[in-house]
Amino acid sequence: MSGHSKWSTIKHKKGAADAKRGKLFSKLTRAIIVAAKEGGPDPGANLALQNAIEKARSYSMPKDNIDRAIAKGAGTGDDATQYETVVYEGYGPAGVAVIVEALTDNRNRTAGEVRHTFSKNDGNLGTSGAVAWLFERRGVVLVGADAVDEDELTLAAAEGGADDVSLDGSSFQVLTAAENLAAVRDAIEAAGFEIESAELTMLPKTTVAVEDENEAKKILRLIDQLEDNDDVQDVYANFDIPERVLEAVAG
Repeated sequence: MSGHSKWSTIKHKKGAADAKRGKLFSKLTRAIIVAAKEGGPDPGANLALQNAIEKARSYSMPKDNIDRAIAKGAGTGDDATQYETVVYEGYGPAGVAVIVEALTDNRNRTAGEVRHTFSKNDGNLGTSGAVAWLFERRGVVLVGADAVDEDELTLAAAEGGADDVSLDGSSFQVLTAAENLAAVRDAIEAAGFEIESAELTMLPKTTVAVEDENEAKKILRLIDQLEDNDDVQDVYANFDIPERVLEAVAG
């Protein structure tokens, strides 16, 4: 299991804990509102909304919360805040590429805060396109590996249009094209498998090996501080920290 994949798993568990405190639900709600506003309230005709709902479901967001967010985005609720999507790109310690996706009602505020976070953590905010070419948008479904037959899971995933199934530690990772995420999730669930998470991500095409524990700490601190920003929805990076180092610093 690569250090990058291991960190993705840790992030999801951390996200589940954040959801209990309500902070993550606020970000998930914002994403649903914006998607419904921009593309309409029907998930079947709005891929962005479909994906936002899939991610919310992955963190056990109640259906009533999801429905209210869709209603607000469609104009049947009372939320008048205007959000826009902004993407920031830059480099962190050890030359690690970082992509930050945000939804904000004040572009200047968010840009200033993101730039400051990069600067104080030995990073540099770059221009649009600086690192995006190092990543590709993919759908990822995680299924717990306990008592799961890989061949049966692979068959079910293929029925939904998945590209690949591989074992990553205690979970199977199912990769799919972004537009097939919902179909793959539905096919896996219909076959009786329990899904740990299903969401869009930016997977790195190449990774930067980080063996030094101090450098690893700096990178993870940058990621954590970016994710703590209320406007930031997702943070992606292309580091590959060995599991022994990751476990030493991730706590």
